[in-house]
Amino acid sequence: MELLGGLGLIVIVFLALVLFSSIKVVQEYERGVVFRLGRLVGARGPGLILLIPFIERMQKIDLRTVTMDIPAQEVITEDNVTVRVNAVAYFRVVDPNAAVVNVADYIRATSQIAQTTLRSVLGQSSLDDLLSQRETINQRLQQIIDDQTEPWGIKVSVVEVKDVELPQTMQRAMARQAEAERDKRAKIIHAEGEFQASAQLSEAAEVINRNPVTIQLRYLQTLTEIGAEKNTSIIFPIPIDMVTAFMNKMTTGDDDNKTLRTSPEPPQSPRGGPGRDVPAPKPRPDLKGMPPRPTLLQEGQNPSPKRPKPPTDKA
Repeated sequence: MELLGGLGLIVIVFLALVLFSSIKVVQEYERGVVFRLGRLVGARGPGLILLIPFIERMQKIDLRTVTMDIPAQEVITEDNVTVRVNAVAYFRVVDPNAAVVNVADYIRATSQIAQTTLRSVLGQSSLDDLLSQRETINQRLQQIIDDQTEPWGIKVSVVEVKDVELPQTMQRAMARQAEAERDKRAKIIHAEGEFQASAQLSEAAEVINRNPVTIQLRYLQTLTEIGAEKNTSIIFPIPIDMVTAFMNKMTTGDDDNKTLRTSPEPPQSPRGGPGRDVPAPKPRPDLKGMPPRPTLLQEGQNPSPKRPKPPTDKA
């Protein structure tokens, strides 16, 4: 009797273990893929699932979205710039049967496909496109990875490029380019401001030209603005008309002096200095009939020939 009681207890425990192993509970976010003698039966769940002991086997598949970090990749862009890029991918299982039957490890397979596609797509893009057209590149990555993982029952929803690490030399070059661009915009804005200011000044000059008293009022307004600061310096404005007349006088005097300096010198007379006219000697009545006074000869001068005496008429 004791032996039969022990065997009965063993049978009861065995049946309890078999019954416990044949009862499975699948969560709402899971699906159970059932195999019967090695053949695919299908996905079951969620809820309570009863399996045939020793004949059916179940494998659970999580249907929640998986967040996968794509490791950083060394990429050479289309314009031969080496960058280090990492990304993130979001995907989930939409077909549990395909995720179990068609691929051994769908998470690892999706990660490898994402890394390969990331290097391939970024290698066909330039650095400017990578920095400015990030949204277009993300959509292209998502479409390519989704097409490749579709036979595995995987749906890739989002792929985002997180960080782009540039070399230090490229960062300095881009900083210089941005600074030059800002300087260019500043110079253009300054030039436009000068142009508008010159136009306004031209219109103001036309208004002042109609009534010269306006400039005096402007002088008084300037003095009022200076006096509001409580400065110790006092400025007396000089009318522009006085300065203009003074400058014109100085310019006229300079022109006269220049004319005198550039005028040719008069020829020198043999007895006088330059520019002196020697008057001809006048005859003296008291010296009439006296012989002429001898003249002094200069060095190298020949004596003048003796003039013949005029014939005298004898009575």
